[in-house]
Amino acid sequence: MAPTTDHPGERAADDPIKLIGIRETALSLDEVFRAVGDDAAGGTALFVGTVRNHDGGADVDELGYSCHPTAEAEMRRIAEKVAAEYPVRALAAVHRVGDLKVGDLAVVVGVSCPHRGEAFEACRKLIDDLKHEVPIWKHQKFSDGTEEWVGAC
Repeated sequence: MAPTTDHPGERAADDPIKLIGIRETALSLDEVFRAVGDDAAGGTALFVGTVRNHDGGADVDELGYSCHPTAEAEMRRIAEKVAAEYPVRALAAVHRVGDLKVGDLAVVVGVSCPHRGEAFEACRKLIDDLKHEVPIWKHQKFSDGTEEWVGAC
């Protein structure tokens, strides 16, 4: 059967933003995956950002994230922009704030679309724009006793 864009499943959902949040508690990959489930989606892409043990050639012992009170609203604005650019069936994004340890989940985003290519592109756009535009800051503490603040995610 030849593909057609006339089928409703080939278009974006009317209300694709299913989950947006800033959390002080551990993030759940399963929660995001469930939120972006959609029977019309042939592709689901997830991105999981974790705390790594190094940055810029230095060993990281710990870090903390903090955010501006508008951070969640900015996340929603970016999600709406991504949903307008791609045929998004469902979208979710959660970011952690507070003190995190190496290996902890810092951010989880997911997007489902009718096809895998669209899902990959929309997910990449979502995480890249969140990283550059949402007022979330990272405070890293290094093994050598130095500290560093890093702007927006």
